[in-house]
This record gives sequence, C-alpha cells and structure tokens, in this order.
Amino acid sequence: MAKLYFYYSAMNAGKSTALLQSSFNYRERGMNTLLFTAAIDQRYGRGIISSRIGIEKNALMFDPDTDMFGSVATELEKAEVHCVLIDEAQFLSRAQVFALGRVADELSIPVLCYGLRTDFQAELFEGSMHLLALADELVELKTICPCGRKATMNLRIGEDGKAIKEGAQKVIGGNESYIALCRKHFYQRLAE
Repeated sequence: MAKLYFYYSAMNAGKSTALLQSSFNYRERGMNTLLFTAAIDQRYGRGIISSRIGIEKNALMFDPDTDMFGSVATELEKAEVHCVLIDEAQFLSRAQVFALGRVADELSIPVLCYGLRTDFQAELFEGSMHLLALADELVELKTICPCGRKATMNLRIGEDGKAIKEGAQKVIGGNESYIALCRKHFYQRLAE
C-alpha cells in the first residue's frame, strides 16, 4: 500500500538534498518520479529544486490553486509514475494535502513531502499542520544549532543580523534570511 510521508525539519537540514536523492534512487532502478516545488520559491529559477550542495532538478510548480490530484492523474496518463515528491511542502494548502493523500490511497503512488514544520514565529505552516495530521509516516530530518544541540526553530534575521519578530509568514530566503536554532537560543535571540 502506498503511503503519504512528511519529512520535516528546520532550515538547512538537507530536505531538498534528501528529496533529490530519493528521486535518483527511483530513477536508478528504472522508475519514474514526479517532482513538484512551490511556485513562490524562485531563488534558483522557476520550477527548480536545488540543494545547497549543488545538485538540482526540474520540477512542476504548485501554487494555491493547483489541483494536486488532477496534476498527478494527468501526468499518469502520459507515463507511469512510481513516486511523487514535493519540495517546500509547508506551502501546500489543506485541500492539497488531502489530495496528496488521495494520490497515495486511490492511485497507489507513494507521496514524499519535504518541508519546514514551523515558521519564524514558531507557528505551523498550513501544509505542515495538515501533513502532521494526515501523513502515514512522519520523519524528522535533523540539523544543529550553533551550540551543537538539535535545531528545531527558524529565526528570521534582517541585514543587521538581528531577529525579525513580525511580518508575513511566507518570506523566501536562505542563509542570509534564516538561522536554524535550538528552542533555547531561538527565544534568547528574540529577546535581544
């Protein structure tokens, strides 16, 4: 039976690298994968999943209006699909997460979602909240705080390196905008 998986972590834990490795493993065995990434994230170009270690792959893009079940079904008419992989899964909507559950249940295709659990204010993203509720398998990918403990929080920083406490939930950025920290150091930085 196919399952819906959610691989989650703080920033810089290697989520995109793990996704690309999973896709490579399927393709190495002669199986087709279908990759999606959030249209909002164009740091590396439109429809590109890129890892910090330099590997990248083209992907279909999703936005809030994308019918995930319909998109997979359409691709399935063109060629067999053995696995669906979603990058930046925190940006999925509730309806899209439910649709991906249907892909696993009705189309019997495993769906591997990779994303952040929480935002810079320690709030769940919509996609992450529903993946935590619906996924058959939850897998935490780990990264470390500068102190050496496991990082679970995402601190948004300004150009001056100081914590940003308010603002839009969805602000795309990398190391110049976010630092992965343990809970203790996250709250210490917010208090500064």
